[in-house]
Amino acid sequence: MAKDPICGMTAKEEFKYEYKGEVFYFCSNLCKDEFQNSPEKFLRQKHTSASIEDKKAKRIAYFSMEIGIDSSIPTYSGGLGILAGDAIKSCADLKVPMVAVTILYEKGYFEQKLDTQGNQQELPLEWNPKDVLKPLPNKVSVQIENRTVAIQAWQYDVKGISGHTVPIIFLDTDLKENSEYDRGLNDYLYGGDQWYRLLQEIILGIAGMRMLNALGYTEIKKYHMNEGHAALLTLELLNERKRKEAPIWDFEAVRDLCVFTTHTPVPAGHDQFLYDLVKRALGDFLPLDVLKMLAGEDRLNMTLLALNLSKYINGVAKKHGEVSQSMFPGYHIESITNGVHSYTWTCDSFKRLFNKYIPGWANDPFSLRYALNIPKIEIWAAHTEAKKKLIDYLNHGFDYGALTIGFARRAATYKRADLVFSDIDRLMRISHKIGKVQFVFAGKAHPQDWPGKELIKRIFSYTDQLKSNIKVIYLENYDIELAKMLVSGVDLWLNTPQRPNEASGTSGMKAAHNGVPSFSVLDGWWLEGHIEGVTGWSIGPKATDVGSDSRSDAGELYEKLEKIIVPMFYNNRDGWIEIMRHSIAINASFFNTHRMVQQYVLNSYLY
Repeated sequence: MAKDPICGMTAKEEFKYEYKGEVFYFCSNLCKDEFQNSPEKFLRQKHTSASIEDKKAKRIAYFSMEIGIDSSIPTYSGGLGILAGDAIKSCADLKVPMVAVTILYEKGYFEQKLDTQGNQQELPLEWNPKDVLKPLPNKVSVQIENRTVAIQAWQYDVKGISGHTVPIIFLDTDLKENSEYDRGLNDYLYGGDQWYRLLQEIILGIAGMRMLNALGYTEIKKYHMNEGHAALLTLELLNERKRKEAPIWDFEAVRDLCVFTTHTPVPAGHDQFLYDLVKRALGDFLPLDVLKMLAGEDRLNMTLLALNLSKYINGVAKKHGEVSQSMFPGYHIESITNGVHSYTWTCDSFKRLFNKYIPGWANDPFSLRYALNIPKIEIWAAHTEAKKKLIDYLNHGFDYGALTIGFARRAATYKRADLVFSDIDRLMRISHKIGKVQFVFAGKAHPQDWPGKELIKRIFSYTDQLKSNIKVIYLENYDIELAKMLVSGVDLWLNTPQRPNEASGTSGMKAAHNGVPSFSVLDGWWLEGHIEGVTGWSIGPKATDVGSDSRSDAGELYEKLEKIIVPMFYNNRDGWIEIMRHSIAINASFFNTHRMVQQYVLNSYLY
């Protein structure tokens, strides 16, 4: 029988449609109607789930709690999701056979509203999955508390420069056959209590595995867990092999299939669940003694579960790999430094410039090293265009010619967004006597992170204190589109985390693709990308085993602003542009997801 050209499932005789003399068969009226609405689009782009034959080809299954692929699909909160989306885009560009799995969050992470004092209010995000995703006819189920929870799927196809497509499967429990509570399991990303979070991770790991099978993705070469949220997929793999192939638990076979990337150097960032909750949710899904052996004696530690059942484990920067190794000394932990998708994060003016001088750069970001040959006047013109776009957007008395410093991260206290305001008087003296500076901030605090929310309020208070001297603005509802404008439109990118809490960080990499230098604490990726006075400037000690001292860091921040950075920006434009060129040539050419994905392929996917 023919295959449905929309979803690749087995078509039925009663759902047929003739178009331009050719007969097409579909599995349901849903797919038939979708084809009829826009037949040329599907024929031209081959907009379809992979055919059954393609699905049976060996693939990488990439599981992530959040994926940030586009602002119109608000299923991400920050760095983890953006990294996942960028990695998927590079896989599509490089023709890496992959299928990605995540959860469809009907109310997103949240829409951030800030009042005049900086108080954060979290509102549901309004979006309609039907506008951007394709519903799939398949359903699977999991048993939770001895009841059946049904899951449906939606699909979004990421089409690469090469024409290759990577499908993203979004899991959805909002079905009429489910209870009201279960229908809301995919309402919010990182919402609810520990019970809610556990059930979401059951959906991602166990239901995600079953959905791949239901969709025909039966030949998976590796399962890549992007952070520990998806680690329950290992239990489904164990059960599958116990039922089909072996009378014993085949830990080694599962281990050979799994790749695990850990992203956080902070112990609190590793999900742990009481076994009473696990037993209540999953019953006897796996014997408790086996579970404790794999995931910890006292609680189910999702990171430990992933560590024990993965053949390849990595941190997301060289330093983070070392920190992770010290946190989990019994495991061999490699490192693959994060990157960003070059074409996504390069603004229009620099895209035109790179197209002119470095043709083919979009699918060969390593060639950006040739940016050293681009005339400085054209580098500055491209930057001026991007900066004008940002200042026009701000439009609150910001000066087009002033040194504009950007800081946009999740509002967490360890990121120290307020460090630059440690000495207000000195900051004002620098701005008045050396050269005018102005600041743009953005970032959401987790709904339950009260210190993070207070941090936003403090920056708002500095905004009021400095309003007649230094322009400061905190933009609400930081998302992909706002990030693109910020990383390309500011003159300098500031990052001041407490060491060694920055696993990698990617915002400075995005800035580098637009010729914007970084001024950052030596932690995460900046330990690898920093060359003093060449790609930007450092804050704090160079020794990697030394922590952060806020007073000392603030002193060095002011010293370099006053003696080096501000004077260079105003008095040595030629030198400043040279640093811009090196930011592109050295950092953008390396810190990209094309290089990152190639390392995953060679080091873990083919291993």
